[in-house]
Amino acid sequence: MPRDAQENLQLLLDVCLLLASKIELPEVLTSIIELSSRVVDAETASLLLLDPESHELYFHVALGLDPEVSRIRLRLGEGIAGSVAKEGKPVIINDVRSDPRWSSSVDEQSGFQTRSILAAPMMIKGKLVGVVEAINHIEGPFSFDELRIFEAFASQAAIAIDNAQLFASLRTEKDKLDTVFARMRDAAVLVDDGGRILLANESAEKLFAVGAAQKAGIAEAMAQVRMEPGLKSILDSRDPIVRFEATRDDPKKLVLAGTASSLEFEGSPSTARWRGRLFVFRDVTEERREELLKRSFLSLISHKLKTPLSSITGYAQILMEESAGRSGAVGGDLAKKSIETILAQGKKLAELVDKLLRFTTLEEIDSSAFEMKPFKVDETIAEAVRSLEAWLKGHGGTVLVEAGSGLTVWGNPNLIRDVIKNLIENGIKFNTNSEKKVAIWAEARDAAVAVRVKDQGPGIPPEDQDRIFDKFYQIETSFTGQVDGWGLGLPFARRVLEHHGGTLTLESQLGKGTTVTVTLPRTPTALQPGRGA
Repeated sequence: MPRDAQENLQLLLDVCLLLASKIELPEVLTSIIELSSRVVDAETASLLLLDPESHELYFHVALGLDPEVSRIRLRLGEGIAGSVAKEGKPVIINDVRSDPRWSSSVDEQSGFQTRSILAAPMMIKGKLVGVVEAINHIEGPFSFDELRIFEAFASQAAIAIDNAQLFASLRTEKDKLDTVFARMRDAAVLVDDGGRILLANESAEKLFAVGAAQKAGIAEAMAQVRMEPGLKSILDSRDPIVRFEATRDDPKKLVLAGTASSLEFEGSPSTARWRGRLFVFRDVTEERREELLKRSFLSLISHKLKTPLSSITGYAQILMEESAGRSGAVGGDLAKKSIETILAQGKKLAELVDKLLRFTTLEEIDSSAFEMKPFKVDETIAEAVRSLEAWLKGHGGTVLVEAGSGLTVWGNPNLIRDVIKNLIENGIKFNTNSEKKVAIWAEARDAAVAVRVKDQGPGIPPEDQDRIFDKFYQIETSFTGQVDGWGLGLPFARRVLEHHGGTLTLESQLGKGTTVTVTLPRTPTALQPGRGA
């Protein structure tokens, strides 16, 4: 039996309240389908949303329709729903088979038989959201009164869908921000105007044990950290961004550079009240360590050059005395020995300085500055070994090479030769055994060639296997001069491989020796970002 105006008004009010209580898009769409039938006493209903990019109507997956039906898309103006969407006006069709716009494809896919349709566009602020349809009136044809009711219902449905889509969009953006915030390498802590922690990412939780101090506040989390300027000064500041440096001594030395950014304020600029701050901490411990190295660089050079320079100046003085006839009968032999020592120590000094300058240059220039070309690996290895013949003889070392003649790579042969030389030198000079051997072999690996350098030395302690790639680091208790060099051989090799898009990996066991594997691209197209061991 038809409802009167008051009943229709009450029904629409109930519908509005129900839709307003839903915020999840799937729930909203399901409710609209169910309510569409109730509002105009229809057997069932359908709903199509507008794709804002393709400007096509589609059935949302949340409606749980047959997959074939879900794949149907209608252009604006196509079919009854497309026509309603294009014209922006509701329609009544009490005999769909007499309407040329009617398509039986949905019925064929769903097995449902459609007799009549009441369709209305869902519009909000002149923007089309979609089309809702009531299908098959339970008692007779759809009336014009029901058309007006359905049009009002469609308007409320559009508001509910728009709110749900907005909520979904905001949640997606929030999830993105949460993901970025959580995965930031820098530690980040959000506090309110009282210093209470509202949010902290994983890096901050690990760094400051924020989880345990979260209820208490950032002051407790920073209890073991010295900040300059102080934490209270930062929280009280009216500056939008405050830059600071924080230092922690235990359990290990940690230096952090950071910013504290204000989030919002109330009132006029003169009476502004900051609502909170976002603290971001960046670990600059390594940067500060390198700055310290630079500051102590002259001292380091002085220490490393002390022995060769002493020899040079000492024997130079002897030569001066010899030339003046004050050195006695053995002056001829002494002069010869002095000159030999000067030459040897001078060469050692020149090599040290040259290695330092080459490494500094390598750090400062871009990969594009190097001349790259195809070259044969076996020839470069042989050249590296030949250049070390005298050095190997003096250190009692031998090198065994096994490299096929057909292996060609892309790169700078001079730099790769120096890398191999450094690896050979390391394998010999750190070996205290009477028999010092280094084995080198090369093999093809897909789009790369691997060169392996294996020694029989003492091996590298596990705790030092990462640190040996740090500049100036050597495995000794202090800079005693027991081992020649700057500690730049492996850092140099790693940097060269990064420029080549290659890799450098290391395997070592105490008492059994070390194997360093270098991979190089065979063609320019095989270049990949390099990574150190």
